[in-house]
Amino acid sequence: MSVSDAHNTQARATPLAPSAVVAVVGAGAMGAGIAQVAAAAGHVVKLVDAREGAAATAIDGIRAQYRKLADKGRMTAEAAEAAGQRLVAASGLGDLADAALVVEAIVENLDAKRTLYRELEAVVGDDCIFGTNTSSISVTSIGATLRRPERLAGLHFFNPAPLMALVEIVSGLATDKAVADTLFATAAAWGKTPVHARSTPGFIVNRVARPYYAEALRVLNEGGADCATLDALMRDCGGFRMGPFELMDMIGHDVNFAVTRSVWNAFYNDPRFTPSLIQQELVDAGFFGRKSGRGFFDYRDGATRPAPKEAVAQSTPTDIVLHGQSAAAHALADRLFERGIACRWSEGNEGADGRIAEAGGAVLYVTDGRSATQRAAELGIANVVLIDLAIDYASASRIAVGAAINAWAPAIGAAIGLLQAAGFAVSRLNDIPGLMVMRTVAMLANEAADAVNQGVCDARGADSAMRLGVNYPRGPLEWADRVGLPAIRDVLANLARFYGEDRYRVSPLIQQHVFAGKNIHD
Repeated sequence: MSVSDAHNTQARATPLAPSAVVAVVGAGAMGAGIAQVAAAAGHVVKLVDAREGAAATAIDGIRAQYRKLADKGRMTAEAAEAAGQRLVAASGLGDLADAALVVEAIVENLDAKRTLYRELEAVVGDDCIFGTNTSSISVTSIGATLRRPERLAGLHFFNPAPLMALVEIVSGLATDKAVADTLFATAAAWGKTPVHARSTPGFIVNRVARPYYAEALRVLNEGGADCATLDALMRDCGGFRMGPFELMDMIGHDVNFAVTRSVWNAFYNDPRFTPSLIQQELVDAGFFGRKSGRGFFDYRDGATRPAPKEAVAQSTPTDIVLHGQSAAAHALADRLFERGIACRWSEGNEGADGRIAEAGGAVLYVTDGRSATQRAAELGIANVVLIDLAIDYASASRIAVGAAINAWAPAIGAAIGLLQAAGFAVSRLNDIPGLMVMRTVAMLANEAADAVNQGVCDARGADSAMRLGVNYPRGPLEWADRVGLPAIRDVLANLARFYGEDRYRVSPLIQQHVFAGKNIHD
């Protein structure tokens, strides 16, 4: 039974009443954030921390946040005052006997969490729900030593908890369905967007997000381009809020690398999750990113951020021919027309091989996971130039290109000139299969599809989790449907053949939907 089937009655579940007492163990950033959300929703919240004075300090900070929200008009002054008064600093676990829900937000250590919950079982009533905010530890393992493991589920908020909408409701092997449904309904009542997940390594977000970092590191390792250029492509062409390298610097390489290793180890060293030696070197050097002053970029005083590399300006070709009915070809036509650049559409079946444009001897295609050199050899066309996937070719400000090794320099210049004339900043990559955005989106979709295929979540949950948990511009499976599942399948299959690695194996869910002629969301 899939997660979506198992929880198809969640709409009828009843959230915890506002009169129910919520306890939060751990007064760090996550614990304080969860306490802020719960108290604002009307609950008396008891906050406890092993560090003397930490709970009281956290409550002072939460009350200050409420006052700021009131000053900005996001809640009334009366509501801010009432929410602040519902926060209580507990002196210890013994004060939590009346809690209906205990949310744990302590150190990410299995033994520490097990010990805490065993102690809590001796304090709270049998109907008290346990919600662990763990981001990486198996919920099944945490609950294994409990007398009543069915009361435990993951209640995984994202940082900062008051601002981030997503909450993963994670069911371990012993979790009672009614417990998961109650947490789902409660998170929704708190103004969050919950998604159900099964307890597997990384849950949804930390698993599906791995390719966003991994493919960028792979392209960097192969000399595809520098970090600033690859980041710019993911932002300006892919529509992501942050590029992978600046994002890893912000998260911290010690944290990001540890999560990658954890997921890799938990999946018995599946090559899809293989950590990067480049990131290992940064961790070994203590270059953790922003917090240490150095990572992929230099954040020390006086340091300047490198600019993304762009191709030098080229002349606009005099004879531009467009082919086919693809989104890329039509967007090129519209952009050229808007700028008064003459072009013409081909007649007959000249575009039957997938080409989207010709200019100055160059033949342009959207990447399909083969290198430009491989495609040139197989087509018998010397001057193959590939362009990357864009979230929207009509509005993207930047595009990546890759050219076959044997392509003539004037032809490459003509291809770049065409794209520049259409208003793109052009970043030329070395001839890397799949370029940057396409291979990343294909792998994100593939990982999301595998999560769905393995019953970790449903397709809607996977897309919601990635949009809300890590601010992706589209859910990976929604994006795959838009690109076309056959195209995603071909990109992955071509990458697998090029590299000869199981890393790029195609998810059975994608294969089956291609065979059936259906989209994932059909």
